[in-house]
This record gives sequence, C-alpha cells and structure tokens, in this order.
Amino acid sequence: MNDTAVILSLLRKAMKKASLDAIVIPITDPHLGEYVPSHWRVIEWLTGFTGSAGAVVITAKFAGLWTDSRYFIQADQQLKGSGYELVKLRIPHTPEYIEWLAGNVRKGGTVGIDGRVLSIGLLKQMEKAFMLRKIEIHTDVDLVTPIWPERPQMPSGVAFDHLVEFVGRSRLAKIDAVREKMIEMGAGYHLLTSPDDIMWLLNIRGSDVDYSPLLTSYALITTTQVLIFANESQIPFKMRLHFDKDGVVILPYEDTAAILRSLPRGSSLLLNPGTTSAALYMSVKAGVNIIEGLSVPTMMKAVKNTTEIENIRKTMVKDGVALTKFFHWLETHLGKEPITEVSAATKLLGFRMEQEGCVGESFATISAWNDHAALPHYSPSVENDTEIGERGIYLLDSGGQYYGGTTDVTRSISIGEPTLQQKRDFTLALKGTISLASVKFPFGTKGYQIEVLARKALWDNGLNYGHGTGHGVGYFLNVHEGPQTIGTGASGDLKTILEPGMLTADEPAIYRTGEYGFRTENLLLCIEDRITDYGRFLKFETVTLACIDKSLIDNSLLTSEEVDWLDEYHQRVYDSLSPLLGREVKEWLRKKTTPIGEAGMQ
Repeated sequence: MNDTAVILSLLRKAMKKASLDAIVIPITDPHLGEYVPSHWRVIEWLTGFTGSAGAVVITAKFAGLWTDSRYFIQADQQLKGSGYELVKLRIPHTPEYIEWLAGNVRKGGTVGIDGRVLSIGLLKQMEKAFMLRKIEIHTDVDLVTPIWPERPQMPSGVAFDHLVEFVGRSRLAKIDAVREKMIEMGAGYHLLTSPDDIMWLLNIRGSDVDYSPLLTSYALITTTQVLIFANESQIPFKMRLHFDKDGVVILPYEDTAAILRSLPRGSSLLLNPGTTSAALYMSVKAGVNIIEGLSVPTMMKAVKNTTEIENIRKTMVKDGVALTKFFHWLETHLGKEPITEVSAATKLLGFRMEQEGCVGESFATISAWNDHAALPHYSPSVENDTEIGERGIYLLDSGGQYYGGTTDVTRSISIGEPTLQQKRDFTLALKGTISLASVKFPFGTKGYQIEVLARKALWDNGLNYGHGTGHGVGYFLNVHEGPQTIGTGASGDLKTILEPGMLTADEPAIYRTGEYGFRTENLLLCIEDRITDYGRFLKFETVTLACIDKSLIDNSLLTSEEVDWLDEYHQRVYDSLSPLLGREVKEWLRKKTTPIGEAGMQ
C-alpha cells in the first residue's frame, strides 16, 4: 500500500475503536480561512489533494473528497491510487456531503468531526439534516494528531506594524468606530475569529499564512479593552508597549475558549457564525445572548478609505510595470532559452520584488501552458512543470502583496498564430470582462444581480464557466476577501451590497478541457457615478493596468462601445506605465496598446 492507503487504514481502525460510522474532515483551520498554515493541511497529507476547497468523508467502506469544478481535473489526477474517490460538487461552495451522510449513515449512527475546524453554521446544517435519522454528531473528534507524528508545528511568525501612511486611520480610531457599531447592535462583546479582521483593526500584519500577511490570532472587543489571543513571542516588545497604551491586552492563544466561558450571563456577544468554530461557539455558556452576523471589521475594511484608494492606484502602477517587463521578457526570450511554467513564474516574482513596497505574492501563481490553462486553479510544480513552446496559449494569473495594497490579475496570450476558435473564445470572455467593468447601477445593488453581464456573451453561444465572476480583495491582506462578491463565492456574502471603496475582481473565463483556457481578470474599484431623480448611481473604475493581447481578439465580435473601452483602457495603461519603463520596453508597450479603432465596430 502507498502512504495514503496506510493512513486511511489507520484512520478506519481509530474510527472503529471510537465507535464512529463516519468522520468529516474540512479543508480549513480553526479560523475557517481559505489559506491555511501547514499544520492544518490535513487533507493534503491524507489524500495528496492540494486544492483550497473541499471536504473529506470517510466511512468503513467509502472515502471521498468533495470539491468544485475548479479542481475536478486536478483532483482526479492527485487522488489516483489514494483510496479516495472524487465527488463533484453540483453547486460550488456548498456542503453537499451533509446530504450524502444523511442518506448513507445508518439510523442512530454517529458522525465525528473536529469542532475546532467546523463552523457553527455547518454544524447547524448537519443537525437539521441528521435529525430525522437520529444521527449523532461528536464534535470532539481528532483522529489525525495521534497518527501524524511529523505534523508541522503551529506558525510562529513575528507581527509588524502596518503604518498609518498606508492605512489612513489609527488603531484607536478603528477601535472606537467598531465600538460605536457594537452599541448600535446592542453587543457588549465582539468576537473576531478571522485574522484579517484583527490585522485591519490593530494596524498590524504577520507571516503565519502563505501569501496572506496574517498573524494566527483571535480577538475579543469589550467596551474598555481589546483582548488579542496570540503567542506573545510573536508580538515585538515595542508593539506590546503600544498595545498597552491603546488598551490592547495580549493573552495566550489557547485561552480563547476559557475567556468566552467567563462571559457574564445576560451579556451580549456578537460573532460571525460562518467563521466561528463549533468548539468556540459551544464554549459560550447558556445565558449569554449571541448576536449572529458579519463582523463589524469585515464590513468596515471592505470599504477602502481615501488613503488606501490612493495607495491602491499607485500599487497598480507598480504591478503593471512588473507585468509589462515580464511579458516583454517572455516574448523576447522565447525560442532563445528554455522557459517553463515554473521558471516563468519565478521570473515574474523577480520583477515584482523590484518594485518598492512589494513583499511577495498574494497567491500561488497560475502559470499555465495550453491544456494546463484549462485548469482554473492550476499550480505548476517540479512534478508537472511544462516548457512553453512555439505555438499555443499561455495563461498567467498572479498577484502581489504590497504595503499599499493587494493585486490579482490574469492575462492570456497567444504564442504563435491563434486559431479562429481560440480568438472567438477569448473575445467572448473578454466581452464579459468589459461589460461588467462598464456597468452603472443604483446604490443597493448586490453583486449577483449584475453577474449576468459577465456571462451573457458566453451564454449566447452555449458557453459558460464554473467559478464565480468576482471576489472581494483585501488591502495588504487576503486576495480573496469579502463580504462583497459578484456571483457565488466562498469569501463572499450574497446579501452584501456593492459600495464605493470596495475592490472586486472581474474575471469571466472559458475553458476547453485538454486544450486551453482564457481568463482576463482586472480589479474594479466601486466609485460614485451620479445622483438623478431616480436615486444614487455607482460605477466601476478598472484599476488594474496591464495590456490585453490584441492578437487573440476577433474584432468582428466587438461592438463600437467595446472597442472604445479597450482603446481607452490601453491608452491609460500606456500613459500610466510608460514613464517608468526603459526605451525598449516602452516601445514594446506602445505597439501592444495601439488602438484597434474602427476595425471592431459593427
């Protein structure tokens, strides 16, 4: 047997000893985030699957991984020989395994799960689904730790300040604003379980999570103090002094549940059930009024202030310079030296790190050649690295973390002459990118209400893509960060309206399995449009600055308005980036951004 089969056998023996009919293993950590420290990458260790979305269910005779369409091909490959079956989600980001358990676990049976990595929202769904068959749920089950002797340690990165010149508001100003909102909601206490909320509130950052500058921590806001639960060795002495001055008290990470148990009866605690683990939720004793909803910092940090917006625009110029230098390098070096998916991604990181204020990538770069580009979340590695050839499609989805913001941009380019089908596919997806970027809408609009604009051109031609269209983006925080979303999204809340200051992705796509994929992704800043007799209207500003490959465009499919949008966008790209480029790269960019003019008008 291979390693995964041996581990699965050990788990089943432990399940039998504990009298469990099934166990559920989510892909997340106690903070229920998308990117998790190595210590909590249990599914990767169990199965070999490296995606960022999914859940594993194990019974005596079945072991399966539920994941969405972004990972179908990847999971199918990575699960071979592991003993686990791929179960394809019909609807992304839904716990369809709960329905499966309700129908497959015997009446009166028992399902085990580690309550530290299960949200209270999911626990409630399980309880409701299992009620008729009287299936019990045990939330104190950890069968993994005893059989994982070489499990990575908990992260221990040191926190650092995110300066006011970047964030625009002091720590105390943010804390006061949150407390005012707590008073409005009738909450005397506010539990923060998402580290990004805590980083924003305290104007600090960390390095505990790959790609996101987070410190593993919880926080409890009271009327007089902010308790942060973290390893004290991760908080520098000078920061501790400032914390003390501002009423921020450091307590051990492990004390979170104990402090929640000590809350007085009759008090009110505000928490987010989607990001609060069942273990923490159940530590709150009876008599404490729990108010469920999005955290106050989640809503506040989604709306960037004027300082942050100014820095975001500056950061997009820096990121655009790095991307322009990369694509120029790629075009001028292909055929002269071997370039692979991995080496290309490494080169791009080098160009980004040359930019002032860049501290690294915002996610693992998707550097994908031909059929790999058909995998929405493909990540090149030593095992699957492929050389970029003389003819085909190259897709690059990448982002940077800067003190002045977080970037996420996708470009697809043709190497050699593209086929007519490729040009048609690319253009139909591009029409969606332009349509969404161009929309004007009344205040109060939710993201899902305008998503059809991104899909219409594809739908009209019998085409579609299986992932969401737009996710919120943090500010030197998570690249996927709600609550705003366009379409469904793991990091989003469908009830959230779009507001000025929100930064959201725009990424329609088309994938042809085994052949290629296209995605043109820009970040959109929501801004004011105008006020009329019919109300307040908003629109988007495309803040990403990177040229779009005109050789892939079928001009005949573009309307005159779309041509105007593209030409105006390319002019802005050139005007913004060219002063920062050398003569050769500047001339290259000039050719890439020349207008397509009336050739595309209908």
